[in-house]
Amino acid sequence: MSPSSAAIIPFAAAAAAAAYFPPKPPNSPPPPPSYYCSSPEHNQPISRRSFAVLLSSIVTVPLPYVLLPTPPANAISFGISGPKEWMREQKKKTAKFLLAPVDASRNILHSAFILLVKNDSEFGGNDWEDVQKLLKSAARDCVPQDRNSFVEFQSNTGVEVCTFRLIVKNAASLLDDKDPIKLEAEAKLSDLIRSFAVLSGVARDTDVQVASSSRQRIADALENTISSLNDFEQGIKNCLEV
Repeated sequence: MSPSSAAIIPFAAAAAAAAYFPPKPPNSPPPPPSYYCSSPEHNQPISRRSFAVLLSSIVTVPLPYVLLPTPPANAISFGISGPKEWMREQKKKTAKFLLAPVDASRNILHSAFILLVKNDSEFGGNDWEDVQKLLKSAARDCVPQDRNSFVEFQSNTGVEVCTFRLIVKNAASLLDDKDPIKLEAEAKLSDLIRSFAVLSGVARDTDVQVASSSRQRIADALENTISSLNDFEQGIKNCLEV
């Protein structure tokens, strides 16, 4: 083999190796990162701007405005009332709805009173049954002895079932615990529940065939209850400032 032929063979081998193993491309900066949706069917790149928007959407939402304190200076400067004042105004607007059970109980007691003052010849056993039902209905589950089994079960589980007590909690919710107006409303609530308890006790102790004298005792207790109910209503109005 001639020297020229020996030099050609290594060169040919090197050329074949280079063709079989192509050289690595020169180093280049990595491409900008792209972000993909986690869902396979939507595996499309998302721009940085879109990703930033997506990230901002999972940031914790600020507390509602009603839970944030309003600076007094701003409220005065711009004439905008704070959340507490706004809620107080809303309560005033719903005063009629809140006091509807009180008005209904008063009407029920008046109906019972009309039955009680009937003459002996007109008053019958059905009238007495109606009176007892009316008295229980007017008490709004605030007399434990007059509650049915289901209401009593709710009360034993911690559920407030006395309508009048719920009314006080709603009307005085914006007042401090030691606020005189709230304390007065709670005192009138206690008087009202006591009046209904006395009225219920007198009715339970009375025979079905009641004479006019016995019915008069019930009527007197009923009038006292109506008076307590009126005082209670005024206490709620004071809480609502209406």
